[in-house]
Amino acid sequence: MDTFLFLTILPLLTALPCSYAQSMLSTRSSLSVEEHRQTFLTSPNDDFSCGFYEVGENAFSFSIWFTNTMEKTVVWSANPRSLVNGHGSMVSLNHNGNLVLADVNGTVTWESKTSSGEGTVVSLLDTGNLIIKDYTGANLWESFSSPTDTLLPIMCPSHLKNVKRHAWTFAPAQLSQRREYKAGSGFCYTKAVLFNGYSSTNFPGDNYVKLPKNMSISRQSHITCNPDIRVVVQGSASMYGMNDVNKSYTIYYVFAAILGALVLLFIGTSWSFLYSKQNIPKSMEEGYRTVMSQFRMFIYRELREATGKFKEEIGRGGSGIVYRGVLEDKRVVAVKKLTSVSHSEEEFWAEMNIIGRINHMNLVRMWGFCSEGQHKLLVYEYVENESLDKFIFGNVSAERLLAWSQRFKIALGTARGLAYLHHECLEWVIHCDIKPENILLTRDFEAKIADFGLAKLSKRDSSSFNLTHMRGTMGYMAPEWALNLPIDAKVDVYSYGVVLLEIVTGNRISSGITVDGKEVEFRQFVHAVKELLESGDVKVIADARLNGHFNPEQVAVMVKLACLEERNSRPTMNEIVKALLACDDEDNHPAYSW
Repeated sequence: MDTFLFLTILPLLTALPCSYAQSMLSTRSSLSVEEHRQTFLTSPNDDFSCGFYEVGENAFSFSIWFTNTMEKTVVWSANPRSLVNGHGSMVSLNHNGNLVLADVNGTVTWESKTSSGEGTVVSLLDTGNLIIKDYTGANLWESFSSPTDTLLPIMCPSHLKNVKRHAWTFAPAQLSQRREYKAGSGFCYTKAVLFNGYSSTNFPGDNYVKLPKNMSISRQSHITCNPDIRVVVQGSASMYGMNDVNKSYTIYYVFAAILGALVLLFIGTSWSFLYSKQNIPKSMEEGYRTVMSQFRMFIYRELREATGKFKEEIGRGGSGIVYRGVLEDKRVVAVKKLTSVSHSEEEFWAEMNIIGRINHMNLVRMWGFCSEGQHKLLVYEYVENESLDKFIFGNVSAERLLAWSQRFKIALGTARGLAYLHHECLEWVIHCDIKPENILLTRDFEAKIADFGLAKLSKRDSSSFNLTHMRGTMGYMAPEWALNLPIDAKVDVYSYGVVLLEIVTGNRISSGITVDGKEVEFRQFVHAVKELLESGDVKVIADARLNGHFNPEQVAVMVKLACLEERNSRPTMNEIVKALLACDDEDNHPAYSW
């Protein structure tokens, strides 16, 4: 009982630093957008708060606002024009010391671009200034140096060097510090009008703030600054050491520099393209045309660096080993190192050309590939959760064990992915290695079929595949592999049937079945299951760990579809999808219309 309580409380303790407000955070701290009602940081005097600010429906910004006002007035935002999604977005101070705001798809919307490593801290000051310091206490970044549309009274002229020309809001006097106007006489200049004579106890000099032309303030000149009255004066351009002529020349210089840089960029890009074209065999030129946009060819060195020299292994199978990697654009990917590739260079490029265009919500997306000599690698999207086998086989905890609704959803999603490969692709694709280890699960337990390393492609007008050796995993391979019969898409149907029975029963039947201490042949097990189904006793078939919480109609349909007899009696994947949809009482997704 004590162990159970410890395991229950431990996740709460580890998440504690990000679930209550504080004025300082260290590396590896984070806040998800779902916790936007919990403040990320507060200033010591509680005047300012920092965290996710709800701008609109399902739209959030990472902002600083006044804590104690009714309107929660925002004074600074990291992403005012690039709002993030209300589900899955996150702000974190990573181990490199970089404060990063990431959207739901992992895209970096904003970052502080600091890399001081461990010991970096983020704090919110009483002035409303969000600062990042390294382990020595040196300032690396501050929000005052990157104002958005609000100027706080404490800001000094050095903070305003990055101010751009647009409408500005001047924050009200929310702080408890004393303000005063400097006494004395003098003239101040701006293009339009200017408040002058304002000072702060935190800054010994004079502060000058430019105001928009359309403000209803009368222009006056030769007025002495008075500590009790706000005054507006005019001056000359010479007070700032500049004139309109110099300003116009500056614009011309900037324009000429930009134009020159664009010309140099065009020349360099053209030269690089022509040089690379000379080194590409004609048989591969078509491949370069296809590896554009999201799907592209990677170089081996790039993937070696992305995976940290292939350090973090996340899976392996008959066709290779899979490693976790992070690309330069911050995308997390799965990099598969293929082994024993029998394709020629041109055949490999042709197959990548086809597989790269495959795009379905129940298939793991391929981002690209690498082909350099003996190095053959595939780059896939990274799926958050583990594979299906980790959630149904063995001693799975009650928290991880899949409920029946999740199992049926996974079975239907897998069927849809295979139906797309068999019936909707321009080329005829069979996977050849369908098993629970190759069915990955997203955060919402959507099924995604992975591992196209063994996939085989053929023209639509072909009736079967000409394969020189067996492919797949023992226990999931159709009998025609061993009988040397022609291979077609029905081998995937057979493998899917084995997976269906494993989803229903929760047992690894592909590696042998034991009943009452005796080993039972696979065919005998299937025959016994179908006899139970005919008798109507489906409760015995379903996973006992579900404690009777399952849909008997769906169990019956799934067992019937697990047709493991002769190839001619197996249905197509399209027919399987329609049969599952007929007994689906929850799936109303608009993308699934049959």
